Amino acid sequence: MNGIERLVTKARQMKEQGLTEAEIEDELHLSAETVKWLLTRGVKAEKPPSDVYIGWRSIGVYSYRMKLVSDIFVDIALEESEKHDFTIDTVLGVATTGVPIATHIANLLECELVVYTPPLEDGEKGKVSSNFAGLDGKHVLLFDDVLGTGKTMAGAIETLEDQGATPVLIQVLVNKTPKDDVNGVPLRALIRTTVV
Repeated sequence: MNGIERLVTKARQMKEQGLTEAEIEDELHLSAETVKWLLTRGVKAEKPPSDVYIGWRSIGVYSYRMKLVSDIFVDIALEESEKHDFTIDTVLGVATTGVPIATHIANLLECELVVYTPPLEDGEKGKVSSNFAGLDGKHVLLFDDVLGTGKTMAGAIETLEDQGATPVLIQVLVNKTPKDDVNGVPLRALIRTTVV
């Protein structure tokens, strides 16, 4: 079974388990168009959209490895805050896959932690969990594992601003776009992918 067939099988299994297409996109780190194509493969004979599958299981299986990667992100955050003269009081982790590394980053920076859950359907707003830090007046570093279209981050930024916070930096493991910012908030990634 090749890589595409494995992704088709995974996507279909997730759909059978009751996950929405948006949840499958998040779990597989793929665009909406790619998930639709995977789920209808064999029904429509069309060329797949350009996309890059990102798997980071080698890091995610062990919290020690996530802590090591977090050390790099903290170093980058400190460099950016010095270069652009901002402070960071709070770290936001995008649920679910951004939260573990965001937690390590918050610990290393001695900051508060916020968890943001993106909306499952278009037209809805994301939510910040009330179990974590408040946002009013805070300077926030946002973290997610993969930036695909930037839609999730744009929603998180809007939610932060609505709650009186100032987003100061976005960090991701992998940036699948040519963007260097989202809605004016600087974006730093460990890896940027480019389809050529």
